[in-house]
Amino acid sequence: MAKERQNPQADTLEILSDIVQGSREWHECRCGLVTASEFAAVLAKGQGKVRRAYMLRLAGERLTGEPAESYNNRHMERGKALEAEAREAYAFLHDIEPELVGFCRDLTLAGGVGCSPDALLSDDGLLEIKTKLPALLVEALLRGDVLPEHMAQVQGGLWVTRRAWADVVCYWPGLPLCVRRVERDEDYIRRLAAEVEAFNADLADIVTTVGLVA
Repeated sequence: MAKERQNPQADTLEILSDIVQGSREWHECRCGLVTASEFAAVLAKGQGKVRRAYMLRLAGERLTGEPAESYNNRHMERGKALEAEAREAYAFLHDIEPELVGFCRDLTLAGGVGCSPDALLSDDGLLEIKTKLPALLVEALLRGDVLPEHMAQVQGGLWVTRRAWADVVCYWPGLPLCVRRVERDEDYIRRLAAEVEAFNADLADIVTTVGLVA
């Protein structure tokens, strides 16, 4: 049974510490739930097919009670294998002990949301690790921004967990670690929360409609 740890600042937030990310139990905990890794799809109104495909996938999970099969390609497998190395390198450089957790969820926030941080940091931080091929990591090191391609997931994680900042770490063996600090953006989070709430309402309508037909 997954260990549930409550955030004292938010009784509806569950922090599940004793499950392993990628395990069957982890998939079951997030079954039918909108998660931070897919918040970009929720926001993709200009790419309606992406948003719709994600909504239908979650509808199927809610109606069957079964997680959809996850697809792992070689890049995703590489990322999993290198994540521990990146976390250790970050911990050494910053003299900090990352706290591993399996999944964080709030079933009342905007209709239900969750996220899987790569670690919790201190009392108010998150760690988000991205493994990047050498050319992409070199580009990230040269850029001065906070990696906007990951913004929906990172700000979403801060929203779900009620934390103040996240360190986004990009890693590839043999190259310098790229670390970008992302502060909580309340304006962004308000917009994200509204979109997720609307998405969850549409999702609930689909589930109800199909349930009535069945």
